[in-house]
Order: sequence, then structure tokens, then C-alpha cells
Amino acid sequence: MTDEDMREPTFLVLAALADGPRHGYGVIQEVETISKGRVRLRAGTLYAALDRLTADGLVRREREEVVAGRLRRYYELTDEGAVALAAQADRLRANAEEASRRLLTRTRSVTPGRAGTALAGGAA
Repeated sequence: MTDEDMREPTFLVLAALADGPRHGYGVIQEVETISKGRVRLRAGTLYAALDRLTADGLVRREREEVVAGRLRRYYELTDEGAVALAAQADRLRANAEEASRRLLTRTRSVTPGRAGTALAGGAA
């Protein structure tokens, strides 16, 4: 997987694991927190993503434990996963900075009193 191929849910799952191992439900909660509630993963979606990320070498199973009679699997980011996450974060940051720069240029070229109108019509 190249950093260009990474979709937002994948990015968020990797980000959720960046600061330490988590079990599946913990990943779901952390993704929701990181995205400020915009992204809510379902268990089936998460486990399919974790299986794919494990096969790609970006994530690995760290351990398993039984809690209240249920198996809880913990996942962690691999070194390769950290590199992929960092590359994607750099790419997104560069894109956001360029968009901000262009919006700033646009705002400066708008006549006084019309900046809000120009941004409202063109920022979407």
C-alpha cells in the first residue's frame, strides 16, 4: 500500500494504534475520538480492515486475552505501519498547507467587505 492509496478510515485506524496497542473496541472508540465523531467504524468493517492491514504488514496482533468470557485481541502498529502513517500525515499536511495558502491568496485579492462572500461561494 502506498500512502496515496490510504483512505481516511485506514489512516485513522493506524493513528489510533500509533500510541500503543488497543483491542478492537478500543480502536473503534479512538477512531471516533480522533475524528471528533465524524467516523464511526462498525465492528465488521474494523476487523476486515485489521485483517487487511495485518496482511500488508502495517499492523500485527500483539496479544489475546479473555475478558468476561470473550476473546479480546489487541493490535499494534508495526514499524512499517508507522512509516506509512507518517508519510500519509506528511502528504495530508502538505495538501492542507497548500490549500490554506491558496485561500489566503484568494482572501487578499478580494475587495474589502467581500471576503466572507468569496470564501462562502468558493471554499466548498
